[in-house]
Amino acid sequence: MLGSNDPIADAIGLLRPHIVVEAGLHAAGSWAVRFDPFPHVKLGVVVRGECWLALEGHEPVLLRGGDFFLLGNPPPYVLASELTATPRAAKSLWDNATNGAVRIGPGAEEDTFLCSGHFSFDDTNASILIDVLPPLVHVHAADPRGKLLAHLSELLVTEVETTAVGGSLVLDHLAQILFVHMLRAHADQAGRPTGWLGALSDDGIGAALRAMHADVAHRWTLKELADRQPGS
Repeated sequence: MLGSNDPIADAIGLLRPHIVVEAGLHAAGSWAVRFDPFPHVKLGVVVRGECWLALEGHEPVLLRGGDFFLLGNPPPYVLASELTATPRAAKSLWDNATNGAVRIGPGAEEDTFLCSGHFSFDDTNASILIDVLPPLVHVHAADPRGKLLAHLSELLVTEVETTAVGGSLVLDHLAQILFVHMLRAHADQAGRPTGWLGALSDDGIGAALRAMHADVAHRWTLKELADRQPGS
């Protein structure tokens, strides 16, 4: 039974996420888009085609069709068809999105389609997630979770491309479900009970979470949270 003993539900409740599912990126030919640093989390999927993801300060990663990525507190980064392409600013492209789509190059020649969104959290508690997330969680299409994530992405894309009643609510919930599955994938990739999921399962961290839940407005210090651990 989910509830107060579910560390993921507890943590997300504390984070109070604000979710924005962005216009999809439809691209053709040679292209590159540069994104500004973002506080908190970005999540995306390569629906079709492939592209490079180059996080500043990290080795570029090739994302293929069906791959998902989650960025924790990302620095400036580039998505590109090829690493030698000159990047365009993402903000201007998304500011001019039409009908839920950003288009680069001729539509008839489109060979890449990405769908993404971002999560911003309550600053008071954001560090309980951000401080323990890696810069990149990359889930390949062939990953055991890939089939489930693919089904979720199909639903997400359908909602992005339609204007059905209740669409914003559906998108919010789908994005949260994808977020949880990406966190689970990150825990699986770690291969041991470490990282934020392992930490949140710990009795001491659980006690800290319960204390924060009881008074979310309070700016907790590490010492105060440590004092909540069993035996202290």
